[in-house]
Amino acid sequence: MQQHETTVGASLWREAFRRLKASKMAVIGAAIIGVFVVVAIVGPWVAPHSPSAQIWRGEVLVNQGEFVGARGENWFGLDHLGRDMFSRFLVGARQTLLVGVVSMLIGLVVGALIGVASGASATLGGRAGQRVDNVIMRFIDMMLSLPSLLLAVSIAAVMGQSLTTVMIAVGVVQIPIFARLLRGSMLAQGGSDYVLAAKALGVRKKRIVLTQILPNSLSPVIVQATLSLATAIIEAAALSYLGLGNPDPAVPEWGVMLSQAQRFFDNAPMMAVYPAVGIIITALGFTLLGEAMREALDPKLRG
Repeated sequence: MQQHETTVGASLWREAFRRLKASKMAVIGAAIIGVFVVVAIVGPWVAPHSPSAQIWRGEVLVNQGEFVGARGENWFGLDHLGRDMFSRFLVGARQTLLVGVVSMLIGLVVGALIGVASGASATLGGRAGQRVDNVIMRFIDMMLSLPSLLLAVSIAAVMGQSLTTVMIAVGVVQIPIFARLLRGSMLAQGGSDYVLAAKALGVRKKRIVLTQILPNSLSPVIVQATLSLATAIIEAAALSYLGLGNPDPAVPEWGVMLSQAQRFFDNAPMMAVYPAVGIIITALGFTLLGEAMREALDPKLRG
């Protein structure tokens, strides 16, 4: 029976991968993500200038509203301190990716632990387990009742201004999403035939949860992790825009660049356009891939 389940599970994942390769939405999303990751990795080495060097400071006259736009030497022009915008854009991609990935991982790991504890208690814990599940879920409901951005801003304001604060704040916002999703998936799997068969064979509850229910409940969590990356990048940029991100303005990050550009939007709108477009396109890439994965893993849509 175990070999049959393994074979069926592998075939379902192969079928999902085949559907992903045939999906234009998945291909476009993966291509966008691939470009973003490559830029984040090699950006600091291929940037034509130092992102913090104010080489052309004398050419930018902020008080007179004179800024330098795109030209041969500076593809994206100069910012208000005479720094090369293209170099800052390339280097800032790494910071943006780091914040998004770490934030998502915080929410995924902590949320998954809570979801497993709640789902296992509700599925195999009897009355005592159901009481534990109710306590955990009421706490999760309280977190979900708060607007995500408001909760993230509150956490960041309490912890103080730093890049680590942004990661933690955005990660905490993701925790209840993963917890509720995994718990619901485990409850759905709890009544499956293979679980009933394992119970009848006398398999220990802990083994049933870890080897049977949990592995078969991870598909929606994987999809949500991809979608949460897009949300994490946007929310992290929002916190940086509000001045709660990295306190060092010399360190480029797309949200910080957007915040710095708001004062000069009338005279130099492209200072805000470049990081904004980077955030939007990157979030779109993760969203497209996540939606394609959701369709590929949905059993109702398998032909």
